[in-house]
Amino acid sequence: MVAGPPSRDDETAWSDPASATTQAPAPRRSSGVFERLHLPRYSAIWVATALLFAISPLLASNSLTGSALLSMLPFASLLAIAAIGQTLVIQQRGLDLTVPGMILLTTVIVTQHAGTQHGSGANALLPAAILLVVVACVASGLISGLAITQFGITPLVATLGVNALLIGTVYQLTGGQVTATSPSGLTNFAGEKTLGIPNTALVAVIAVIVVAVLIRATVPGRRFVAVGASTAAARAAGIRVTSYVIATYVLASLAYGAAGILFAGYFPTPGLDAGSTYLLPTIAAVVLGGTALAGGTGSVVATAVGALFLTQLQQVLTANGAAESVEFIIQGSIIALGMLLRNVPWRRLWARVAARSGPPAAIQSAVAGPVTEQDQ
Repeated sequence: MVAGPPSRDDETAWSDPASATTQAPAPRRSSGVFERLHLPRYSAIWVATALLFAISPLLASNSLTGSALLSMLPFASLLAIAAIGQTLVIQQRGLDLTVPGMILLTTVIVTQHAGTQHGSGANALLPAAILLVVVACVASGLISGLAITQFGITPLVATLGVNALLIGTVYQLTGGQVTATSPSGLTNFAGEKTLGIPNTALVAVIAVIVVAVLIRATVPGRRFVAVGASTAAARAAGIRVTSYVIATYVLASLAYGAAGILFAGYFPTPGLDAGSTYLLPTIAAVVLGGTALAGGTGSVVATAVGALFLTQLQQVLTANGAAESVEFIIQGSIIALGMLLRNVPWRRLWARVAARSGPPAAIQSAVAGPVTEQDQ
């Protein structure tokens, strides 16, 4: 009878004590390159943005000059601030369509209640106008949140209805005409620079950092992520899911309001189309940033980088004479790709690839045999 290969217990019993000192333990070997490759989360948008800026001079020769960057940053900042709110909503497995309506209503409130038509007292009325904006944002977020949590309306339908309500309010307030101009204090702040950096960019950076820290480093932030990942598990853990969902839409509306205030400052006489071009870009920035459309994990920092990517891409396309339709096609394609990738079973695919990249470490070690001093 032919003896089979000794088991691990047999090897322990039969091993020579003298040889034990000359044999080193077999090194742990990876099962493949895919197990050794651990890219940081949300790193793709950073790489893509760096590549875009690297090739921008080749596509548009003046796209990286100081004046070009300074003119691009305010647009990227406005988009980044608005996209913060969209990121929060998408982390809760929703989509917020109130972005254009909230930005438009904000510009109307600022110009109507603190515009230059009030003469020298316009700047003094600006704090009251901002307070009205906050009230409008909270009301909009509460309506959306209550419609979703209490009446079971899907986020898409609920926010679509609230957006129509906001636009209707604008037309009721303005009669279909907007001719007022923002106060000089707001326009000066939005157009000026601090240490050579546009104030709008500084506001965007501060907003992104504050929201990112609140989500990652506070208990409410971690609970917010837990609610987005699984409402059932969050309820089982005693988290007030309804309160977090409603608060999400309120905070998102406040982000849109902040973007609208800066918009009214950067464009002193905003029209009735103010905010109409921000819906698709905010969603595209979130998708580019890598926030999961299935909810849970997300990064407002990566979303802000995605906003920078989209704005720089728009600048390059405009410099090459591309039509506005091309920008919409790109933004729509990004969103569609994100929706498709949402349904891909990535864990199963990576497990199969890793399995095919090489035999398990235990089999490799058994085949290679123990490593002796001569092998070393």
